[in-house]
Amino acid sequence: MRASTRSSPATLDDVAQRAGVSLATASRVLNGSNRRVAESYRVRVEAAAVQLGYAANVAAQATAKGTSAVIALLVADIADPYFGQIAAGVARGADEAGLVMTIGITQRDVERERGILRALRGQRPRGVILAASRATSHDSTALADELTALAGIGGRVVALGGGAGPVRSVRVDNRGGAYALGAALARGGYRESIVLAAAEGVVTSDERVAGFTDGFGHFGGRVRRLLRGAFTRESGAELMTAALEEGVPRGTVVFGVSDVVAIGAMSSARTAGRAVGADIAIAGFDDVPSAEDVSPSLTTVRVPLERVGLEALRAVLDDDWVPGRAELRLEVILRASTPLR
Repeated sequence: MRASTRSSPATLDDVAQRAGVSLATASRVLNGSNRRVAESYRVRVEAAAVQLGYAANVAAQATAKGTSAVIALLVADIADPYFGQIAAGVARGADEAGLVMTIGITQRDVERERGILRALRGQRPRGVILAASRATSHDSTALADELTALAGIGGRVVALGGGAGPVRSVRVDNRGGAYALGAALARGGYRESIVLAAAEGVVTSDERVAGFTDGFGHFGGRVRRLLRGAFTRESGAELMTAALEEGVPRGTVVFGVSDVVAIGAMSSARTAGRAVGADIAIAGFDDVPSAEDVSPSLTTVRVPLERVGLEALRAVLDDDWVPGRAELRLEVILRASTPLR
């Protein structure tokens, strides 16, 4: 049947009257109550809701179930393909679970993040996934009040990586992946490197810097310079420009702690008249889709980002979830931006 056309939205009372059931029964069917309803009543209520074009009230659902059918994903920058792929994994899992995903943009600002968490409390989300890279200074005390408040209303918080206090955490072996990349480049003949990183204290960046430095050094390489900025393409370009002004010898390999940082570095190198690959080698981390599309294609560490997002959602929903149970295997991908020397 087609939905009825009305000048005002259908109410739950309208649905109950059309289905011939009590208001309480209609509410239990449409607002997600855990109390069981006879199958014949459920069919009648759902049919009436379709006929009237009724949309369930999120607040009423939250009252009935304790939490709403909402999963909130907090990212630093939705334009960054790293977060886009994670969001795709969360969205796929949310759809399979009959949940709705909302996205908040933190811009890596702790106060902004706390404000978003405070606002989310009114929606009584089923869970919140903190996907933005965290800083070691942002320990549990910085977000404790909001995280505790969310837990108090039944919302479960999951963080990607560490730095968010005592919450469930889905971890990626950033250090191990970067170690493997550094080792592969050193074995490929590179001996001098420059690292373009985020600010000191950003957990993901620091893990990747440490891993690359150890792996590259273990096989005979040396990190000549460490330049710090942010996890952005613009920062990668600026840091590469600064490195070039100081001098970058032919045959140096530049490691950007993310693909977008590395791609920014590639742009600056070309602008300066340097040939990426043949002159200055550049590598990144994450293997976002554009890493293979740039020219030359970018050497990187492949992170299964959609699986990371899906695992984060499972950590929200599964009471018996065990950290590290899912295989999140990282893989070094050698491409044309770092030819063998």
